[in-house]
Amino acid sequence: MDISHFRREYLKGGLSRSSLDPDPLKQFTTWFEQARSTEIPDPTAMVLATVGSNGQPSQRTVLLKYYDNSGFVFFTNFESRKAQEIAANSRVSLLFVWLDLERQIQINGTASRISAAESAKYFMSRPKDSQMAAWVSSQSHTLTSRQILLQKFQEMKRKIGEGKVPIPSFWGGYRVEPVEIEFWQGRQNRLHDRFLYTRNESAGGWKIERLAP
Repeated sequence: MDISHFRREYLKGGLSRSSLDPDPLKQFTTWFEQARSTEIPDPTAMVLATVGSNGQPSQRTVLLKYYDNSGFVFFTNFESRKAQEIAANSRVSLLFVWLDLERQIQINGTASRISAAESAKYFMSRPKDSQMAAWVSSQSHTLTSRQILLQKFQEMKRKIGEGKVPIPSFWGGYRVEPVEIEFWQGRQNRLHDRFLYTRNESAGGWKIERLAP
């Protein structure tokens, strides 16, 4: 099917070097708050790319739960495909796509597990049904039917009752520590604005470069 006729111009804004914050985390916060203030669904959704031992990349959407100067945190099952690939190769990439604002943010860095205490703190803040779902899903493993998954969930609900759900030992968070952060703003005629922040360890800061679209 030829879909080459689907196109539109990006006309909602621009990005200049003078408008950028020297700190990419502060620049991220500015854009993130602007995304939150719109009707964009799931502004915390980000594509996580990992690479398997055979060199094959894989991608999936995860949710950003919090971030700070140390990096960007998401949660998952430690037996999932993404976790297994991170264990073999901790270099990952994150991508936020906010097409309603004609913006993208790409974050490249290394992923590492957060502490058990930090994972437990977030786990206890989740809705109880979500806590139980973490127990019953063998994430990324073969499932013969959805009915089996639902049965396991109902069994878990009966077992827990009014009690508290313990945190699974196979579940927790990862923090992606960035080494590169790119901000992309769509522009007319595909002459987009792109600025790349690269961590400069020797200078204790970030180098900023404009990239060709």
